[in-house]
Amino acid sequence: MVSGIEFEYDMDIDIDTDLDVDISTDGSNMEFQDVSNAELNKESVVGKRIQPLKWWQIMLIYFNFVGLPFMFTFTCFIFIWWFTTAITTALTFTYDNFIGFAIMIAGFFTSLFVTKIFTTPFKGFFKNLNKDGDKAIDYIGRQGVLLSTISGDKMGNAEISANGDSHSIYVKSLDGHQLNYQDKILIIKQSADKNYFLVQSYND
Repeated sequence: MVSGIEFEYDMDIDIDTDLDVDISTDGSNMEFQDVSNAELNKESVVGKRIQPLKWWQIMLIYFNFVGLPFMFTFTCFIFIWWFTTAITTALTFTYDNFIGFAIMIAGFFTSLFVTKIFTTPFKGFFKNLNKDGDKAIDYIGRQGVLLSTISGDKMGNAEISANGDSHSIYVKSLDGHQLNYQDKILIIKQSADKNYFLVQSYND
């Protein structure tokens, strides 16, 4: 059976070497500074050039390393490769000889195709995820209802409806006049420190 430590060490060397050479010679825009959060897309792999794809570009796209989080696909591939190699060599008692090594090499290519089949259903799932997180809501100009009475420098809460959801924000009277509980208000601007909003009374 192949040692887990030596296996990871070899993979690191191969990946680093191949990617460094390809990136420096082909001038691609691919960046692997944070591989754990990286997601490759066709624009970053293929670029804007109208040229035949390189072999490594075809492989990345075909085996689903493009369009899915890189570490997700890569982890699936490593696990499948390790699992098939371990099971096959254990069943054939070839984990300590040259045949076991040949099985590991053959398993590399087989695992790529199994990984493609396994990860394909996840494309729709990851496509619907908001990878950039929730977008900031622009409260300026929105109407709301006070949840407490405010006046002068006294702050309170207001309920604002945005994008179908209700949000509670800190508010303060724009001119210092008293605004009562359940009064309708209009958000005028945000404070300089971004901690609350200045509001005034609003009547339909």
